[in-house]
Amino acid sequence: MMSGRLKRYGLGVRRKTVGAGLVPARQVSRNSTLNARATRGQGQALPLQVCSTSRVLRKLSTVLVLAVLLWGGAGDAKKAGGPPPFAEEVDNSRPLKLPLSNPKIVVKKGARRLTLYAGGAAVREYPVALGFSPEGDKVRQGDGRTPEGTFYVSVKNAKSAFYLSLGLSYPNAEAAERGLRDKLITRRQYERIVGAIRSRRTPPWDTRLGGEIFIHGSGSKGDWTWGCVALDNENIKELFDAVPLGTPVVIEK
Repeated sequence: MMSGRLKRYGLGVRRKTVGAGLVPARQVSRNSTLNARATRGQGQALPLQVCSTSRVLRKLSTVLVLAVLLWGGAGDAKKAGGPPPFAEEVDNSRPLKLPLSNPKIVVKKGARRLTLYAGGAAVREYPVALGFSPEGDKVRQGDGRTPEGTFYVSVKNAKSAFYLSLGLSYPNAEAAERGLRDKLITRRQYERIVGAIRSRRTPPWDTRLGGEIFIHGSGSKGDWTWGCVALDNENIKELFDAVPLGTPVVIEK
């Protein structure tokens, strides 16, 4: 009875059921308007929290798509045979401070890069060419592979047929052991190689393991050597002048 009178004089309060509770119709209308603004153009009103989550998910999806595209582009560049960017930021224009402190040469075959270190810091980085069959470690003479492992500069040749060259201590002890096991060299040849390495001399280059592996000039375009590491002439000139005999050389995959 009282409810009828209130409605008659416009004093009634209409309620709308939302979920399991009763919410004033005026509040429901206000919430609906806010939701509609937050989801304008999406065809229906959603809770504000859901809308915010959707925006975050869309942004994350965009970032993931861009990452996949960039990764794929790097892979395509590698497949195309082009050298990847330098692994380190090395300023080749900065003059070298000679004599270098504890120089070391590291060749990364996969990246086609030679890095010169001094005192543990990279001071030069050059593009290189490898043997005509660069995949894998060198096994025998004539296989066209650039050897992998730890060596040292055993000879410097200022009258090289390839401008200038640094001779490496290949075959090393590991190659000699493998060669003896695979019957590529004799026990006598093995002992000669190991003896030369122990005394830091040039090992024999006249066995079936091959030899005369140099870092030399005449260009870094394409893999064209018989197993040597080739640089552009201006780069081998700088390297030749910077490193002494005995400089460690590491050749990695």
